[in-house]
Amino acid sequence: MNKIYIYNSNFINLLTLIMNLIKKEVKPDNIKDNTYEPNLLEERVILNLENNENILNYFQTKWGNYFLKTIYYVYLSNNENKELIIYYVCLNALKYNKKVLNMRNLKCVSEALRISKYVGNEAHKLKGFLRFKELKNNILYGEIEPTNNVIEILSMHFKRRLANENWIIHDKKRYIAMIYDKKDILLIDTKKIDIFPKLSIEEEDYEDLWCTFYETIGIKERTNLKCRLNFMPKKYWKNIIEMREENETNNKWK
Repeated sequence: MNKIYIYNSNFINLLTLIMNLIKKEVKPDNIKDNTYEPNLLEERVILNLENNENILNYFQTKWGNYFLKTIYYVYLSNNENKELIIYYVCLNALKYNKKVLNMRNLKCVSEALRISKYVGNEAHKLKGFLRFKELKNNILYGEIEPTNNVIEILSMHFKRRLANENWIIHDKKRYIAMIYDKKDILLIDTKKIDIFPKLSIEEEDYEDLWCTFYETIGIKERTNLKCRLNFMPKKYWKNIIEMREENETNNKWK
């Protein structure tokens, strides 16, 4: 029977579990978060481990910022084997030290670098595609439905860019939202708190003006749909204001 080691759905707890398994020379069949439901041939194994709050500093000091960022981006991905990939990257890091991410011949390293790049690219795109709307209470509200769990990366970005605004970034796909109050960022579960944004009176006018501006500056003779899809993937159109007309046209035939 395969043993599935369970962690408490956060990065620090995952790293604590991984380092504990490596220390005990245990090679897990798999590692999953606490929402995972095993099949009949699997056994859930839960170790009573307290989060090691110093583990991030340990990883950063021992293997560097780039290493820590790489495995964190893997953790944020939707890859079904992400925990095992991180485990084997850490296992090899103890052997190869800071050179580990240069060992692209190792499958776990090549996969980690590929996944990390994919997550980073999606976060970079959404920094440009995220559209905030002004609500009646002067809070800026933006919706996203990304493939990977990049909401924290976006929150750190907009904390710097919109430091003097109150804003909410809502990941409708994962039912979570980041709320910023000009000082701190709070993660909330939107399954328990319904978010029904009510736009300010001016917001609808601004949206119409932006769509008019977008249409006006476009040159129909130079339209390149393939190029547009390359830079603006269709999966993001749903939450992009200037694509409102295209979305309405597409929905008409569903």
